[in-house]
Amino acid sequence: MTKQLRILCLPLMLLVPGLMQASEFPVADEVIIDKSDRELYLLSNGEIFRTFKIALGISPMGDKKKEGDFRTPEGKYLLDMRNPNSDYFLSIHVSYPSSTDRSEANRNGVDPGGAIMIHGQPNLPSHSETFYRTQDWTNGCIALSNSDMIDIWLMTGDNTPIEIRP
Repeated sequence: MTKQLRILCLPLMLLVPGLMQASEFPVADEVIIDKSDRELYLLSNGEIFRTFKIALGISPMGDKKKEGDFRTPEGKYLLDMRNPNSDYFLSIHVSYPSSTDRSEANRNGVDPGGAIMIHGQPNLPSHSETFYRTQDWTNGCIALSNSDMIDIWLMTGDNTPIEIRP
């Protein structure tokens, strides 16, 4: 790259966050979901460094107890798998159900469900952009805007602990 081109590109790279290299993003060592405030926090060494607005399951109050209850689980899990080709714009799997969740569901004679993800918007939306920004609309997952999902994707690693609070 010529010196002139580098000089022209540097200000553009500073102004357009999407042009940053993945290695330039801070990486969270913990994720906290606050269901009541509809916020996702990225933490490093116990300090919040980013906050994102989220949508939850369409029945957001209370802990997930069984498949099909449309609730987002509560508790401590891991972000244990990534899917760049999901039905939603990127997805990161939450390790729900835990052994405790499975035991409780078994005692109650129900399936605890699974496939809880942090993800972006549907690749084939059936509602307006405003709907996805203002409503709880998932089956129990944690949803963000696509641009926020890119940040989460870049700023979390495999097996990052996640705590989902009421």
